[in-house]
Amino acid sequence: MNNTDLKDFLESKVLQYNTIDFIEPDPISIPHRYFLIEDIEIAGFLASSIAWGNRKMITKNGHRMMDLLGNSPYDFVMTHNDYQLERLDGFVHRTFNADDFKYFIKALKHIYTNKGGLESIFIQNQTETSLQPAIHALNEIFFEIPHLARTRKHVADPDKGSVAKRINMCLRWFVRNDNTGVDLGIWKSISPSKLSCPLDVHSGNVARKLGLLNRKQNDNKALLELDNSLRLLDPNDPVKYDFALFGLGIFEGF
Repeated sequence: MNNTDLKDFLESKVLQYNTIDFIEPDPISIPHRYFLIEDIEIAGFLASSIAWGNRKMITKNGHRMMDLLGNSPYDFVMTHNDYQLERLDGFVHRTFNADDFKYFIKALKHIYTNKGGLESIFIQNQTETSLQPAIHALNEIFFEIPHLARTRKHVADPDKGSVAKRINMCLRWFVRNDNTGVDLGIWKSISPSKLSCPLDVHSGNVARKLGLLNRKQNDNKALLELDNSLRLLDPNDPVKYDFALFGLGIFEGF
């Protein structure tokens, strides 16, 4: 396909999959439970942090996280005590366990108390073209307080070669707003043009079949290559094509 045909094809797939029906079975349904911006941010960050493996199980465990936080994630983060943290005991999603969950709560309190919140970190550390330096900054800030070494693996760092798939997905939720009702668009001070596609095995394979990506390894160099390809198709909203790559890979076995 030439670029025009490819763009038309992907646009049709965006229209097919970027619909309200996408929400309920997806982890994005967790932040959609809330109206307070801080609740949306914390729910989205926590849900995206466990977003690997089976989609149904991710969504189920994301909702369980919110139940354990009394369905008021921001209030729990800001007012919790050690006794309340004990209610998280027993939570596990693959390699993310209760100790990781408890640390995430403490780190988020640190961020909202001392750093102005999650959005502030991204506003202050974004560049003209990318949010990847801001993800690196988030990683550094997130682990400023005492922590278990094991928990570091649950927050990606692009400076160490990571594609930061889960954080990039979370950023799509917070930054994009195309009026379909799927992505939440709560962060108005960051341009969707700076977003990076949540690159994983499925989206990477589809991108390679479509000629959007040549690099065989899924790393930050591949992410940059895919970003450049998608921005040629739509420089203002390149990550809308995540819906197309996801749908083609997961639902159509492309």
